[in-house]
Amino acid sequence: MGKDIKKRYWAFVLYPESAPDDWSEQLQLLGITCAISPLHNLDCNADGEVKKEHYHIILCFNGPTTYNNVKSLTVDTLNATIPQPLESIKGYYRYLTHKDNPEKAQYAESDIRCLNGFNIFDYIDVTGLEKTRLKVAVIDDIIKHDIREYSDLCLFYAYDDLTKFELVATNTIFFNRFLCSRRYTDNIPMSDNECMSEGIEE
Repeated sequence: MGKDIKKRYWAFVLYPESAPDDWSEQLQLLGITCAISPLHNLDCNADGEVKKEHYHIILCFNGPTTYNNVKSLTVDTLNATIPQPLESIKGYYRYLTHKDNPEKAQYAESDIRCLNGFNIFDYIDVTGLEKTRLKVAVIDDIIKHDIREYSDLCLFYAYDDLTKFELVATNTIFFNRFLCSRRYTDNIPMSDNECMSEGIEE
């Protein structure tokens, strides 16, 4: 790869066993916008041997950045693999969970971590089906973390996942009614008027 190549988007693979313990904090402090896959701990080689646990990470810079500069971060600082340039983010973002590779281990989109304002909506034209899948991922989070209030749902994403925060903020009625229904089925009293009046679609 040419050392003078410049791209705005890059990807690399990080192995927890060889990376610094605070690698994610380092990325956070550097202010680089990035998306981190769920921990890939079920991937196998062709012979069935389980691969070393690893993360796939997308880096988004404010402008074109040279290969050498990115390599100094991924290899020298984080002890990870050499970076690979990305022409677009959509395909690799889907690869974070193997969404288009059913023969590979599948991972939950809800476990993707977004740092420093990464929002997939900023980089792709999101289809209706993709928005629906993202809604399902939010519902998974609600159930997994036993979230009962809309305010708690907003706070859950406000500082860590702006993609889902934006979805929740622009689908107020949908998520309010889902939360209301959960409370009702769990025998937590709430009047019909309260359920209907919660939230205004933005």
